[in-house]
Amino acid sequence: MNTRAWIVFLDESGVSLLPQIRRTYAPRGRTPLLRHRLNWKRASMAGALGYHSTDPDRGARLCFHLKPGSYDTTGRIEVLQQMKVFYRGERVVLVWDGLSAHWSRAMRAWVAEQDWLTLERLPAYAPELNPVELLWSSLKKRELANLAGDHLADVADATEQGIHRINANPRLPWSFLAHTGLTIGPPHPPNLRKDQ
Repeated sequence: MNTRAWIVFLDESGVSLLPQIRRTYAPRGRTPLLRHRLNWKRASMAGALGYHSTDPDRGARLCFHLKPGSYDTTGRIEVLQQMKVFYRGERVVLVWDGLSAHWSRAMRAWVAEQDWLTLERLPAYAPELNPVELLWSSLKKRELANLAGDHLADVADATEQGIHRINANPRLPWSFLAHTGLTIGPPHPPNLRKDQ
């Protein structure tokens, strides 16, 4: 693995016009009502949180993609092409889960042609190791909580506001990584122990 690369965690999630029900405050005796149209329209979102492997001062980077419907292989490749532009030719080690679409023949063929990209797989059944899961949790607990939009554009606007909130706080993406228990930093020289 190239040690002068961005370590990027990628995950996908879905949102719909059905609201994410969360607790809220209301005056005593006035239970809040949430009215919506019981519409099943869905959108898919992909988030990629990147951390530089040797220079944490470069900050964390968040790349985000939202589309109506669900992702297929072509849609996932579009996300990766957007990432390529986002990282402007720098090396990327992409860490994602074992979803069969992530390791399909078409995806592997496309990745084989990319000299900037290396794929790594998260352990099975370990979503707690992906900091993007905490990104989704943050969005769904704040901007998307109890949102009863009439159109997918309402959900998209709220999601964009959440992405801007997270980007505006440079410590938040690092806290997502810290919550996983993983660390990214320069390796220790081989002749020094960690306690020296």
